[in-house]
Amino acid sequence: MGAHPHGAWILLHLLLFVFWLGGDLGVYVSSRYVLRPDLPFAARSTALSIMGGLDLGPKICLVLTLPSGVTLMALEPHGAGHLLNGWSAGATWLFAALWLWLTVREHHHPGRHPWTRRADWTLRVLLTAVLWGVGLYTLLAAEPFGVDTDPRWLGGKVLLYATAIACGLGIRLTLRPFAGAFGALARSGSGERVERELRRAVDGCVPYVAGIWACVLAAAALGVFKPGADL
Repeated sequence: MGAHPHGAWILLHLLLFVFWLGGDLGVYVSSRYVLRPDLPFAARSTALSIMGGLDLGPKICLVLTLPSGVTLMALEPHGAGHLLNGWSAGATWLFAALWLWLTVREHHHPGRHPWTRRADWTLRVLLTAVLWGVGLYTLLAAEPFGVDTDPRWLGGKVLLYATAIACGLGIRLTLRPFAGAFGALARSGSGERVERELRRAVDGCVPYVAGIWACVLAAAALGVFKPGADL
């Protein structure tokens, strides 16, 4: 009976991975239509609405990957039971609930509540720094957190997850001029300058998007194969 809850958490973790990548792919494909100057504005606006709607899925998956991963580690602490248990998993879910609330609120009301955006940004920056530190320590220490099963694969997963968060911050910075450019498109129609600004903002995000995809795929591979682990 004890294996069933563990299997359910593994399934959740895998589903988050699938919807994260699938949703991101839908956002990318939609963005190609937003950039097409041969389409009427109504079609490009519809593509933008689809793009925005799809984008909420990956945002939710990014947030929930953290507590689901901690829960899996708590179910199989491999010597780190003093750190990873029901209490630490529960605390992580509470933290994720707050983060998810900030994420969804900002997604549905962008810019309406500046403090929400600042809080979410600050949280992501701090979390990225902390997770990079934890990941590097896990990779470099002989027995990180007292674990003697060689969990370097897990340190790699943590580093990749933190890097995915950082790539998301890069996307936000790169997209900042997009709203103004699309507003100019709505007011004045297509023009060389407007199209150039739109393309620069959207295409500038492609390296970060590719980085997220690479991080998620690599993290999934580490989770499945656990290279070097002595389990």
